Amino acid sequence: MGETIGLTSARDGFQFAAYRAHPEDARRGGLVILHAIWGVTPHLRELADSFAAEGYEVLVPSLFDRLQPGFAERDLDPALYARQDGFAKAVGWGAGVLDAVQAAIDALAPPVFALGFCFGGTTAWLAAARCHGLSAVASFYGGQIIDYLDEAPKVPTILHLGKTDELIPPADVERIRDRHPELPVYMYDAGHAFMAPNGHQPDAARLARLRTLALFANNGGGKSEA
Repeated sequence: MGETIGLTSARDGFQFAAYRAHPEDARRGGLVILHAIWGVTPHLRELADSFAAEGYEVLVPSLFDRLQPGFAERDLDPALYARQDGFAKAVGWGAGVLDAVQAAIDALAPPVFALGFCFGGTTAWLAAARCHGLSAVASFYGGQIIDYLDEAPKVPTILHLGKTDELIPPADVERIRDRHPELPVYMYDAGHAFMAPNGHQPDAARLARLRTLALFANNGGGKSEA
């Protein structure tokens, strides 16, 4: 079980919440998990605990705290979709919250990795390009990456996308590949949110997680003394 902590933005001193989970054994590194539009949900807190069990010290910053502070009580709430989608648009699908991402990175001892889902997948892409102190990044179905194609990741980065994701059409995938031919783009027999409870596809989720752990291991995420 993790805990709730406070982090502070270096931009303006704003304080916001984050969920933290500690590794129980030797530490592989730090990990920042970036949430989808639903916020820091119970599922993401459980996911953080599971990565802590793999040896990572995990932080899940609440990226919408300036707009609606606090963690989500449910993984999915269709009645709140318009509000949450509005939050994502208000912060440029992640561009406006990179100060919070940087604060989370800075709170962790290196090496530090990041991964994100949907809104957080686009935010992870931007963090790979603009933030400092990261060693590798995995982006899961970041639908607005297409709006930031001129951004170039500064660290090893991989993308996980679903072949039947209605929010990320094949034409967008091809544009990403054409603009960044060196970038590993993994396609799965799944739709959107295949890592989340509402769209879970077990085979895709398992393989994407293994590839993500391999990326981290290959970029400094080896076990050290706790």
